[in-house]
Amino acid sequence: MDLASPLLWGQFISIGLMALALGLDALSLGLGIGMRGIRKLDIAKISVVTALFHILMPLAGMWMGGYISALIGKVATICGGVLLLLLGAHMVYSSLRAEESPTYDHRSFWGLMLFSLSVSIDSFSVGVSLGMFAGDVIMTVLMFGTAGGLMSVAGLTLGRRVGEWVGEYGEALGGVILLAFGIRFLL
Repeated sequence: MDLASPLLWGQFISIGLMALALGLDALSLGLGIGMRGIRKLDIAKISVVTALFHILMPLAGMWMGGYISALIGKVATICGGVLLLLLGAHMVYSSLRAEESPTYDHRSFWGLMLFSLSVSIDSFSVGVSLGMFAGDVIMTVLMFGTAGGLMSVAGLTLGRRVGEWVGEYGEALGGVILLAFGIRFLL
């Protein structure tokens, strides 16, 4: 296909806008997680796994797109919202308790998987929708993965800076942010 083709540029722009919109979850949730305090190595690890999930989830969605109705998009959004609500409520609860309690550990395998799944679940439902249309699959998943990974880095890094400024209330504030996004997904 010709690189100057308006069809190619139109597809590039529309997929880019979708990738940015889906990456906003990684940015905002990264901000919430980063406020608890996070090491640079963990930022890199979380961002790479988030980028991978932003590639795999739409691929899985595109594959299933021919077989799944519009119902799955709503179900995926509800599941993502519930995950965020539970994670946010736990963060707020554990930060307000007087005694030390185990919190969501973004460094553990399951914590990393939970974070990456919660920010990329929308990519699956978008992939289902895109699977019903013909498009450039490689360009789509690479743009989704790049946007998800870069926005995760930005959110975690910014959250880390804000978390240093906010101090001990950073975890509670991060939990409130996660709760807000969970509610937004459910409404």
